[in-house]
Amino acid sequence: MALSMHKDASNSMDSSKYVRYTPEQVEALERVYAECPKPSSLRRQQLIRECPILSNIEPKQIKVWFQNRRCREKQRKEASRLQTVNRKLTAMNKLLMEENDRLQKQVSHLVYENGYMKQQIHTASATTTTDNSCESVVMSGQNQQQQNPTPQHPQRDANNPAGLLAIAEETLAEFLSKATGTAVDWVQMIGMKPGPDSIGIVAVSRNCSGVAARACGLVSLEPTKVAEILKDRPSWYRDCRCLDVLSIVPTGSGGTIELIYMQTYAPTTLAAARDFWTVRYTTSLEDGSLVICERSLTSSTGGPTGPPSSNFVRAEMLPSGYLIRPCEGGGSIIHIVDHVDLDVWSVPEVLRPLYESSKILAQKLTIAALQHIRQIAQESSGEIQYGGGRQPAVLRTFSQRLCRGFNDAVNGFVEDGWSLLGNDGVEDVTIAINSSPNKFLGSQYNSSMFPAFGGGVLCAKASMLLQNVPPALLVRFLREHRSEWADYGVDAYSAACLKATPYAVPCARPGGFPSTQVILPLAHTIEHEEFLEVVRIEGHAFSPEDVALARDMYLLQLCSGVDENAIGACAQLVFAPIDESFADDALLLPSGFRVIPLDPKTDTPTTTRTLDLASTLEVGSGNTRAAGEADDYNLRSVLTIAFQFTFENHLRDNVAAMARQYVRSVVGSVQRVAMAIAPSRLSTQLGPKSLPGSPEALTLARWISRSYRVHTGSDLFRVESTAGDAILKQLWQHSDAIMCCSVKTNASPVFTFANQAGLDMLETTLVALQDIMLDKVLDESGRKILCSEFSKIMQQGFAYLPAGICASSMNRPVSYDQAIAWKVLNDDDSNHCLAFMFMNWSFV
Repeated sequence: MALSMHKDASNSMDSSKYVRYTPEQVEALERVYAECPKPSSLRRQQLIRECPILSNIEPKQIKVWFQNRRCREKQRKEASRLQTVNRKLTAMNKLLMEENDRLQKQVSHLVYENGYMKQQIHTASATTTTDNSCESVVMSGQNQQQQNPTPQHPQRDANNPAGLLAIAEETLAEFLSKATGTAVDWVQMIGMKPGPDSIGIVAVSRNCSGVAARACGLVSLEPTKVAEILKDRPSWYRDCRCLDVLSIVPTGSGGTIELIYMQTYAPTTLAAARDFWTVRYTTSLEDGSLVICERSLTSSTGGPTGPPSSNFVRAEMLPSGYLIRPCEGGGSIIHIVDHVDLDVWSVPEVLRPLYESSKILAQKLTIAALQHIRQIAQESSGEIQYGGGRQPAVLRTFSQRLCRGFNDAVNGFVEDGWSLLGNDGVEDVTIAINSSPNKFLGSQYNSSMFPAFGGGVLCAKASMLLQNVPPALLVRFLREHRSEWADYGVDAYSAACLKATPYAVPCARPGGFPSTQVILPLAHTIEHEEFLEVVRIEGHAFSPEDVALARDMYLLQLCSGVDENAIGACAQLVFAPIDESFADDALLLPSGFRVIPLDPKTDTPTTTRTLDLASTLEVGSGNTRAAGEADDYNLRSVLTIAFQFTFENHLRDNVAAMARQYVRSVVGSVQRVAMAIAPSRLSTQLGPKSLPGSPEALTLARWISRSYRVHTGSDLFRVESTAGDAILKQLWQHSDAIMCCSVKTNASPVFTFANQAGLDMLETTLVALQDIMLDKVLDESGRKILCSEFSKIMQQGFAYLPAGICASSMNRPVSYDQAIAWKVLNDDDSNHCLAFMFMNWSFV
């Protein structure tokens, strides 16, 4: 007995003793670890048999080695992650300290200006009150408000590099004074909070000529790579049509001066596009920073004269650019300044807010640059993995082509082959045709889609103003509920145009026939401000003549700007039919919607407002605006619609009539949707999934909570406040999906209410919720269980339903651990509706 115990103890000590491995043994183990970090017991035994050098090591020790190896790997990754975070925080701290110093200088400058203005006003009021003196005070105020004056220079020799260098050095000094100094009164944009993983610090101008935006942030790319990306503006600036470097002049310090002609797209069909003639200066500073600064060449700055522009309005770029500073341990700190004058007086008055908004400039240009660089950095480091076997660069190219094709359609440049077609007497829809599509589609595409006897591309487009409709909400609705506005017959015609022998039936069927869509995600940007997806449209034929059309079709779709918290963001939904092969060089003929908020310019100088007030007083009280009118103006937006179709020459007029009719139909559908969406927005001034604030919602929340307690004997949630809307807030913010549906005889139950989790689960909005039937959400098993439990629910008041699978409005499967259904009783204890709560739900 004692001998046996001694033997067991000896074995235990042997198994736990430290084993020293030879380099050959470690190499063999590392090879296996690289293939399988966690080998099974059988694999470890096989390893011992296959490697004689490991024969003297027990399997248990092999197991311990792999455990230790995995632990070391985890610790190494965590240490590396913490070092990266520490470097980011160090760099961000440095950035914030510099920003704080700049803000202190700005405060001192404003305090000085404020004191000076008070002294001027006091002096003026004490000396005289005549009209001439008042005018002088106003003019004095205008002079004080005017910032960034453009210095006047004599005309410089266009062939003299020294003259260009002088302009470049002046541009550099003015740019740096905006990027790190107080030359512009910057105001931080709402929602842009700095942090190691944030987009950066973003600010917009106030009280300066033109519109300007500034951003600074961190990226994990080296300065030279960042400079290369930023200089390639067409790759990330979606409104850039072309950028031509017409001349390059090297400087003695190793920098370059470039003369650049750039064309940009117009965002709507209602105003002309802009172009720029600029000088760009790339150089290095003494501290190792890279600078790329740029400004327009005008008669006041001197320098060469730019190319003529017949179809464009020449805009001015005031000193702008990029300051790229290396970070300790790798990466870069980037300062971006964009400052332009878009010649606002050349556009219709209703559109001027588009050209006067620094916030829109920030979203479309400044923030877009930072987001693109961060996207490239994360793709380069392998942090982003995309499915479907597509490389990130390929998916990014698809997004760029969709945007570019849509912009080409909206603008319809004559040099691309577009020409206007006569209208039918009503000018609400513009029809443009292009009979030389290879000129703008590119020679890489197969021209077989265009008949040998002649054809081309036709575009029907329109722009309209919307009132009180959030762009993000409208675009989200158009994306999620395509059947509300799209015609399946038109989609089928567009898809058939990809074939060598398209349908010769270019007529939209009124109403078409039912179809459903399934959205298949492809990729999204790191901030989720843009996502690329494939949409499968499934047609359902109810008659033999519809069978030919009722087949699955595919769209490549790009959706952006659906984040309602993004100030000044443009919301856009662009799509193009594709075939099943979906090749990398697939032909894309994009159509879609673009909604841009008309944000009024709020940084107008005080004197301007004074003069407006004076003119109002002269006219009389009849022109005074209501107090709430400005708020309504803030919610105005402009919607641009463009749809493209191919046509055969002998059917051109038929296709044009179909396209005109279709766009009018879509406009009518959008207007109906806008009217349905607008009231819910006005009631609370919150987002589409915000807390409903109507008395009916408050009453319903009380009925739901009380009925749950009466039937189950427990509380649905604990209300800690006695406020009138406390129950509604608790219901709205409940983590489980709670929804109500109607209970009517001879009618399918339709959802009438859902909390925020319920809307998320169904992937819908409060407006569209009433179009969803309970039968379409539950699967066959769920429907059978509900039918079997229905009598129990009506008699007992509630029933528990087992775990199962249901579907969202986008046909995405959703799993839940358990569900409970209960009758909702009104104040008279009569049946009002049926409530469901899906617990611990998640997308499969």
